[in-house]
Amino acid sequence: SQVSFEEESRNPPAVGRWKPLMPSKGDKEEPEGGCQGAGGVGEPQSREQLNVSRLRSSSVEIREKGSEFLRDELHKAQKELKLKDKECERLSKVREQLEQELEELTASLFEEAHKMVREANTKQAAAEKQLREARGKIDMLQAEVTALKTLVITSTPSSPNRELHPQLQSPARAAFRKGHGRNKSTSSAMVAAASQSLAPEPVSRECREVDSILFAEFQAWKESPTLDKSCSFLDRIYREDVGPCLDFTKQELSELVRVAVEQNTLTIEPVASHTVPVGKLAAEESGGPKKCALSGLPRTCRHRIMLGDSGNYYYISPSCRARITAVCNFFTYIRYIQQGLVRQDVELMFWEVMRLRREMSLAKLGFYPNEM
Repeated sequence: SQVSFEEESRNPPAVGRWKPLMPSKGDKEEPEGGCQGAGGVGEPQSREQLNVSRLRSSSVEIREKGSEFLRDELHKAQKELKLKDKECERLSKVREQLEQELEELTASLFEEAHKMVREANTKQAAAEKQLREARGKIDMLQAEVTALKTLVITSTPSSPNRELHPQLQSPARAAFRKGHGRNKSTSSAMVAAASQSLAPEPVSRECREVDSILFAEFQAWKESPTLDKSCSFLDRIYREDVGPCLDFTKQELSELVRVAVEQNTLTIEPVASHTVPVGKLAAEESGGPKKCALSGLPRTCRHRIMLGDSGNYYYISPSCRARITAVCNFFTYIRYIQQGLVRQDVELMFWEVMRLRREMSLAKLGFYPNEM
């Protein structure tokens, strides 16, 4: 429109004069020419103003439309940014949740691995314990077989072993011997005669009375059981029972035995007759089948002990074995109480502790069962 306007301004339209229909005077022709000249000049000016106004209105419309378009684009961009912000927040939450789940899974895996390791260690310890017990039983059976072979060999027709042949013993001794002999009729007759001659003895019942001081100390220890010997309950037992029971001639070895019993690392094994001393110590220190390592006296040693995993064995007599076994039984029972494995009344547990103390006292005085 602007180009057309410039062309029009450069080339104004040709305006002709009006031809009179009839000849007029000269004074009348001049005014007509003046009017035509004025009309030809005013018409381009009005067109120019019209074109300018159109240009202005069109530019205003273009600006308004451009501003509206830009506003729409800005609103769209803002909406997209908001959507992207929401998506970023959602993804960050998902990432945090995944990280938390990964941490929990890692912790559970480590806990499960530690649990499996603990169970494996427990099973290994139980298997090792069973292996040691089996080896001890094997040694004991070998010792019994060796003893039976010795008894069989020593019984000959010229000098028979009366223990293996009860029919050679006197009738009275054979009747009261533990177990029946080969001659059933004779032994049964003698037992019947002896039973008629002997009067039945009344069954003795043991009377017991709870010591209030000992029971109070045990109850206080039972509230919070511990193996610390500083408490009054264990301190009394250490002074009155454990200490004297484990007090042997060899003081240094006695102290090592006491520590091993407290730590539950002492091993007692039966000894076969053909077993030789094993370990780094000399034979004088570890004893032997005919010498006790704790008392230093010549005794027939049927058992040997090992302190921890040292690999050194010490031969002990039946009396020393009875004393050590009594102390071990006491510590085993109080460990069971400490671990919560004993489900009994407090008074019953107290009397069991007293019974174990009595076994320690008897073993200290030299009383022990024949099978030891």
